[in-house]
Parts: sequence; structure tokens; C-alpha cells
Amino acid sequence: MTVKKYILLATLSGLLLGLSWPTYGWSFLIFFALAPLLYVVVDIHQSTTKKKGLKVYLLSFWAFFVWNMISTYWLFNASVLGGSIAMIFNTNAYALLMVLFRWMFVRNTARATYLFWVVSWLSYEKINLEWELSWPWLTLGNVFAETPHWVQWYEYTGVFGGSLWILVINLLIHHFILAAKDKTVSRFMGVRILLCIALPIALSLAIYLRVSASNAFTKVVVLQPNIDPYDQKYTSTNVELLERAKGLSDNYMQQNPDFVLSPEGYFDEGLGLNLNGYFNDALYRSLVEYAQSHPQTAFLNGVQAYKIYPRQDKKPTPTANRARDGRWFDVFNSAMQTQHDQADQFYHKSKLVPGVEFMPYKQALEPLVGRFLLDFGGTIATRGIQKNRTVFHNKKNQQTAPMVCYESIYGEFTTGFVRNGAQFLSIITNDAWWGNTEGHRQLLAYAKLRAIENRRAIARSANTGISAFINAKGEIEKSLPYLTSGALMHSVELRDEITFYATFGDYIPRWAGFFTFILLLLGIRGQKK
Repeated sequence: MTVKKYILLATLSGLLLGLSWPTYGWSFLIFFALAPLLYVVVDIHQSTTKKKGLKVYLLSFWAFFVWNMISTYWLFNASVLGGSIAMIFNTNAYALLMVLFRWMFVRNTARATYLFWVVSWLSYEKINLEWELSWPWLTLGNVFAETPHWVQWYEYTGVFGGSLWILVINLLIHHFILAAKDKTVSRFMGVRILLCIALPIALSLAIYLRVSASNAFTKVVVLQPNIDPYDQKYTSTNVELLERAKGLSDNYMQQNPDFVLSPEGYFDEGLGLNLNGYFNDALYRSLVEYAQSHPQTAFLNGVQAYKIYPRQDKKPTPTANRARDGRWFDVFNSAMQTQHDQADQFYHKSKLVPGVEFMPYKQALEPLVGRFLLDFGGTIATRGIQKNRTVFHNKKNQQTAPMVCYESIYGEFTTGFVRNGAQFLSIITNDAWWGNTEGHRQLLAYAKLRAIENRRAIARSANTGISAFINAKGEIEKSLPYLTSGALMHSVELRDEITFYATFGDYIPRWAGFFTFILLLLGIRGQKK
């Protein structure tokens, strides 16, 4: 096969991957997207050409770069540098997976090599959820966020069940293509592919019909203030922002809602709320006064907060930053709940955006570049996190998960809230940094998958939108349009049952990691063919 055909097939894979992605794509295309690239890699391996590894790397890099550009181009709207780093790094990682796949052909059987491709892909997706360079936006199972009726079985597998499904179908199509090339294709091969696509969808629809409505509800109001983060975000005081929130929610307060949600970082005046003595803060006093006039309502707000520690040689917390005067401080992206006659509750965002909210591998890099960044105004202040998933409760003991923005993309992380008692999920977010692009629409769509995995309804407050209510089947029941100022109230289902996935988490990629390790050992010990 000529280089030109290789490039065309690699481009086709990139286009199919990109055009399958939420929220503008067609999910069905994902079942064919990787097959052309698989064909290219195998054809290069079987050829007599030189520098096979380099060719596989370059063609794979191009295919995955096209995918990343189509799916996540909106990253550049917030940060050209950050978007470039995320895109290049993610593209490179997937390209290296294909190189490793080709290498395994040299040292193992074809069957073991194809198995290695599946399990190593799943293993990398899991690593991409856990390490400090985490960027799991393009986990394959996320592609069904706009077709939730196809994947109701995520309550058993999480998104990795979707990734496994996609990889297996592409592998079957790849073998169908090879058989067609050798003129050994059978009718059964085509039927098998169709059944492997249709049966999981049929199972999903059966599960969808089985999920019944809950008998318990809570009344929730979500606010959408629609504040431009580039021009308006830092020009108002917290007290002024509270008055704005009151104006948005006034029409619903006579109905005594159980919860009122404001978006991520809504109260962010100055350095934020000083946790060392926040009860002296003007915002705290105003919130307490407002809560007294609405004693049945819990106000869950997004706040920026900080805590100062005395001068000492040792860091008081792993995330503490040192100030110029020798003291230490933590900065938090937090959720705070206030209700009359109830102790205030805090949760600090714990899944942070790399490069924006923290420096990855700071302990290793700070001795090399920290002083340079500090001297030249770099953003090196890592935000604080917490180990446990705090669940907020109101006077009625209705319990919610106060999730902040980026955290809603992490499946197993979300299950921690549910296991701690959350009866519904609250997501507060500020997606305005990305502008009117697919960024905010994709993050909303991914929330549907969290609803299915945990069978929990979701109340979502987004600064510029899209604020929404999502039921336990992953369906949007109410929403506010993007770039609209307003509020929305809905009766949100409360559930107590724990799904299989919420109990066992990401067991699929863990087993995949085990098999990846075993197959790698066999490959290393195998003889070169």
C-alpha cells in the first residue's frame, strides 16, 4: 500500500472519531472509527518497508491529532498554551499505544497482540483519570453521552464498558476487512458484528424500561447569573453578587425550595473567603441574614476561599503554598452551604484542572522552575483539595453531592459521594471560559453518564449555562439556554440504592491493567519474529 493511502486511511480514522463525538456528532460512527488505523498498522507491520515504528507513530499521531482538533478545539478559547499542551500530549500518548501494539506483533501471537491492544487502551484511559496530567475528556465511553438510551448498562460497567464495546466492535470490523481482502469473508462475520452492536442496545432499552420513578423528591432552584468571566467576573463585591442571586431566585422563594444552587466560584471578591475567620466576613453575615428569612432553604454556593497558616519550615498541608512573608496558605475552589440553625458545610474541589488550578508534579518541578515562575508572575499557587467526598444535608436530611465543574467527568470519583449518602448530585460550574463552543455542551452531556452510572438525578447550576435538571436515566428534564440570566426550579428525585458500578467502580480497566502487565512481560520475554 502506498504512503498516500496510509495517510488517507489515518485521516479517515481521525475524521470518524471526531465526527462521532458529542454534541454535534453521530455516535454510531465510533464503531468504525479505529478500524482504518488498525488496518494501516497491520499492513505496515506485514510489509517489507523500513522504519515501521516511526511510520506507525507518525500516521497514528496524525489520526489522533485530527480527532483531538475536531473534538476539543474549544480549549484554545480559554488558553492557547494550555490547549496546545493538552492536545499534543494526549495525541502523542495514543500514538505511542499504536507503536506498542505494532511492537507486540513482533514478539507475540496475533491473538495475544490484538488482546493487548484492547487492554492497553483501557489501561491508558484509566491512568488518564488518576495521574496529575489527567485529561480524560476523550475516554471512548464518553461518546455515548448524547445517546444515553444505548448505555443504560453503565450502571454496571461505567464508561469503560462503553470503551470496551467500541474497541471490540472495531476489532471485529478490522478482521472483517482483512477477510474481505483475502476473500475469506463469511456471512456469519457480518451477522456477528451486527449482533454485537444491537444486543447491548437492546439490553440497554430493557434496563431503561425497568428503572422506575422514585417516590421521594426535593425542590431545587438553580441559578444562572450569566456573568462574563473576562469582563464582569471580578468587578462586583460578594454582597452585590448576593443581591443579584436574590433577584434571580425571588420568584421561587415563596415556594420554600429545599436547596438553592449558585454556580462555581460565584462569590470570588478579592482573595476570596478567609476561612480563618469567615464568620466576620460581610458575605457570611449577609448569607446568615438571608437564610434567617428563608429557614427551610439550604443555600449551596460556589465560593473562592483561602486559609492562612503560621510561619514554619514544614508545609502544613501537601497543597500549601509559601507566601513571601514566610507564612503558608491554601487556596480553595469550594462549595459552601448555609442554612438557618445549621452549621455551615464546606467542600473543597478535589479534581483540579492541570496547569490551571495546580502545577502537575509540583514537588519535582518547583525546585527547577518555581522561582522563575514566581519572579515573573507565573500562576504556581496550587489549590487545596480534600481526601474525602463531603456530602451536604439540609434540615430534612436530604443529602446531595456538591460537585464542582471538572469533577463531573470522573466516574469512580463521583461514586464516592454516592457511597457517602448523596441522594442526588449537585453540579456547580463555570463553563464561560470556553465561550459558545462545544466545551460547555460536552461537559453537560457527560453529566448524563454520571446520572446513569449512579442512578442519581442531577441539579446543575452553570454561570452562563447550560443549567439543567437531569433524571436518573440521563435525560434532561429542564434547562436554561446558554447566555441567559435566570433561575429554574424542579422537583428532583431522591434515591438511596447503590448501583453495581457505584459499589465496585472501575473494575474493567483494573483487570485490563493486570492483563496488560502480563502480556507486556510475555512480549519482552518472547523471541523476535
